[in-house]
Amino acid sequence: MKIKELFTLSQGNGFELMNMELSKDSHVNFVSRTAQDNGVVAQVCADGITEPFSSGVITVALGGSVLSAFVQLKPFYTAWHVAVLLPKIELTLQEKLYYCMCIRANAYRYSYGRQANKTLKSIELPDIIPEWVYTTSISPYTTANTNSVLQLPVHDFANWREFQLEQLFNFAKGKRLRKADMLTGSTNYLGAISGNNGIRQLVDAPAIFKANCITINYNGSVGEAFYQSAPFWATDDINVLYANGWTLNKYIALFIITVIKTNRYRFSYGRKWTLEKMQKSLIKLPVTSQGSPDWGYMERYIKALRYSDRI
Repeated sequence: MKIKELFTLSQGNGFELMNMELSKDSHVNFVSRTAQDNGVVAQVCADGITEPFSSGVITVALGGSVLSAFVQLKPFYTAWHVAVLLPKIELTLQEKLYYCMCIRANAYRYSYGRQANKTLKSIELPDIIPEWVYTTSISPYTTANTNSVLQLPVHDFANWREFQLEQLFNFAKGKRLRKADMLTGSTNYLGAISGNNGIRQLVDAPAIFKANCITINYNGSVGEAFYQSAPFWATDDINVLYANGWTLNKYIALFIITVIKTNRYRFSYGRKWTLEKMQKSLIKLPVTSQGSPDWGYMERYIKALRYSDRI
């Protein structure tokens, strides 16, 4: 069935956040075309003229992060080019989340700046909802962190210093595992993929790499980087990085991984990030007054972010 057969579509409000009154105490959210935080970018006051949309409906970004679809759990206003989908029949939260997933699966059709303003209503949805939708447990995430990052001392980006990756890490190369040996087991097997922390499957083979390291794909989904908290086997399309003379933890790793990933654009169109290029690659990090990487700041920064207490 098409989206228009299951939902009544509205174009949203088309408000501009700069013209709204912000309030952390408000129960009204402002939904934009972002793919983060359920599409919510702020809490705003009701304007006294336009009634907010009710909770329980689905929002879909028509531009920006096209087809980012979310179930809104609080009343809300929307920015430009955000559609609101009101179910024509009663749907459970699980069913709405399933349809959000199905809508997002069509995002690849809107690459290169295409928008979904005219075509959203005609996107096909499954006629039958699979049984796993009803048996999957849904537990909302909560966090005790609320913007405390703003109280951290702010490093001047102009004073960040460049470091070659080989100055910070010892490198090891993954090893190919024959398909015939990929029997199901309990060891994480990392492939050169972009999701699931790089874990392609679980195999019945001994781990060849220790935990507490960063893995970077130099082939496949080039430049994707992940922190590994458990021992693993990595294919030979992956480089494994261990801290060289300093102590790595998951918080520092997540900071560095974000910086490393900014290099991905350099390896579009099939280019590979070879070992030699990766070792010489530069990343820019905050530094202490002595000019060495400020590991303490990196850790404090990540710990202060919302939901970091759930890592």
